[in-house]
Amino acid sequence: MPGAEVETAVVGAGAAGLAAALELRRVGVEVILVEASRRPGGVMQTEEIRGHRVERGPNTCLARAPALAFLREQGFEGELVAASPASRRRFLFHEGRLEPLPMGPLSFVRSPLLTTRGKLRLLAEPLVPRGDPRTESAAEFIARRFGHEVAEKLLAPALTGIYAGDERELGANAVLGFATELERTHGSVTRGALARLLRRSTAPRGLRGTFSTRGGFGGLAARFAGVLGERLLFGTRATALYREGGALRLETTGGFASVLRARAVILALPAAEAAALVRPLAPAAAETAAKVSYAPVVSVSVSVRPNEVREPIEGFGFLVPRSSGFKLLGCLFMSSLFPDRAPEGRTLLTCLLGGARWPEAVDEPDDVLVSRLEKDLEATLGLRGGFDLLALSRWPRAVAQPSRRHEELVADVRREIGGVKGLAVAGGWLDGVSIADTLSSGARAASAIAAGLAR
Repeated sequence: MPGAEVETAVVGAGAAGLAAALELRRVGVEVILVEASRRPGGVMQTEEIRGHRVERGPNTCLARAPALAFLREQGFEGELVAASPASRRRFLFHEGRLEPLPMGPLSFVRSPLLTTRGKLRLLAEPLVPRGDPRTESAAEFIARRFGHEVAEKLLAPALTGIYAGDERELGANAVLGFATELERTHGSVTRGALARLLRRSTAPRGLRGTFSTRGGFGGLAARFAGVLGERLLFGTRATALYREGGALRLETTGGFASVLRARAVILALPAAEAAALVRPLAPAAAETAAKVSYAPVVSVSVSVRPNEVREPIEGFGFLVPRSSGFKLLGCLFMSSLFPDRAPEGRTLLTCLLGGARWPEAVDEPDDVLVSRLEKDLEATLGLRGGFDLLALSRWPRAVAQPSRRHEELVADVRREIGGVKGLAVAGGWLDGVSIADTLSSGARAASAIAAGLAR
C-alpha cells in the first residue's frame, strides 16, 4: 500500500504498544500497530532452550491493580502464574555468604545486615521531622529518614535489582513514591505503613505477589499479537511524523505502507525514538524526552546442578551490594520461583551484569562476561564446576533511570504533547519500568486517545 487512511496508529509493539492497540480495539477504535522488528514484545522475549524456559528480558512482575484490570478486560487474567511461596525469601550477599533480607521486626533485630547503631537509627524513623523529597535522590531520602546505613546496605542493592542504577542519582519521588507519599500524609514512613497495613487487613484480599505468565512474557506478547492479527505490521519502521490537514502523517519504511494518515497516533517507544518523531510537532517535548537516560544490562541465563553450589538455591534470588567489589548485580532463582522452568536435576539461574556499576559490560566479548560471571558465582553461591550457558542477552538501554526531577519532566512532556491534537506517548520511561507499569501506560494512553476521538 503506497498510503493508507486509519483511525489510529500505534508505533512500537513492546508491552506499552501492544496494550494500547488491544485497548483501542476493545473499545471499538480502528487501529494499526507498526513494529520495526519481526517479532512482538520488545524486551519481552522467552525461549525454550534445552528443556529450560528462559526469559531474555524481564523475568517477573508484581501484581498491580491497573495492569490486572487491563488483563481482566482483555481476557488474559488466566495467563498469570503466581510465583511459589518461597519467593518471599530474598537474600543479600554479605560478608561472604547469602543473608536473608529481614521481612519483619523480629528478623530485623536478629539480622547481621545492620549494626546495632544502624538498627537503632532505623527505629528512630517516626521521630524524624517531615521533609521535602521533591529534589532528593532515593539515597538522600532514605538516609534522612532511616539513616545512612540503611541507605547503603539495604536500599542500594534493592534499587540495583529493579533499576540497575545508582541510588544517588535516582529520584526519591520517582522510585520511592509509596514511601514519600507516606511521609507526606503521615509524617513518617513507618506510621504510614502501619496504618495501611491495618486497613489492608480488613479489606478483601485481591491478587497480590510476584507473577509470570504461562508461556513466559514472550508467550504473552505472542498471545497479544495473535489477537491483533493483520492489524500488527512487522518490519515497519516509523521514520517521520507530521501534521497534514486534520490528520497526522506517519511515514514508514520497510513495511506494508510508506505513509499512514491517522486521526490519532500513540508513540510507544523508548524516550529517544519518541523524541525524534515528535520533534517537528512538539520540539520542547522532544528536547525534554531526550534527557531520559537508560542503564545497560546483560542478562545471562545459566543451568547448574543443585549439588554443585554451596548455598541452597531457594527463594527469589540474591542481590550483590556495590561494596562487595563484584560485577554481578544479582541473580534470580528462576526454577525456584516457577518449577516448570528447568528439567529435573537442573536449576535455572538468571544473572544480571552491567548497570551503572559496569556500563561497559554490554560491549564486552562473551568470553569476558562468562569468565567474570563464573568468578562471581563461585564467590557468592559457592558454585563448583562452572555452569551450562543457555543465553546471553545484551540490552544497551534496558531500564529508564528516573531522575530527581522525573515527575516534572514527564509532566512537561505530556503538557507539550497535549498541545498536538491526537498525539500521545506511552512506555516504561514515563510512569514506571515494570511490565505491569508499561502495560498500564499503554492502556491509559489508548483510553485518552479514544476519549478524544469521541469528542
